Amino acid sequence: MSESDMDWRMEFTPHEKCVWLVRRQVRRRLARWGCGEDDVDTAVLVCSELATNAVRYACVPRQNFEVHLSVTGKECLVEVSDVSDIPPCPATPDEDAEHGRGLLLVAALAENVGHRLRTPVGKTVWARLLLNGPVS
Repeated sequence: MSESDMDWRMEFTPHEKCVWLVRRQVRRRLARWGCGEDDVDTAVLVCSELATNAVRYACVPRQNFEVHLSVTGKECLVEVSDVSDIPPCPATPDEDAEHGRGLLLVAALAENVGHRLRTPVGKTVWARLLLNGPVS
């Protein structure tokens, strides 16, 4: 499989029940591309956190969010786009808080993270992951 074949995107309904579908689709795609199991697990976790944020904080009824993956060499770029132009803002949760650590977790797992405005509306939040295992 050539690196040009390692590009995938899919739209999802902005509902929390669809986050499991994001995880499943991302896992299948990266495994099909030959990514190592630990790399797949990391990318699935990052996608899950970013998709959860798109659903919780940027949900507009009947406006889907999009997940995009691309693998080039030993890097995986994860992008989640939604219709909100409000930039992501990492929280500083209390020790016993059940939520609020997603962006901190993404930043800890990724080599780089960021966001950009999206045309015609919204934003894309991205994370660049370094791959350690084999890629076919």
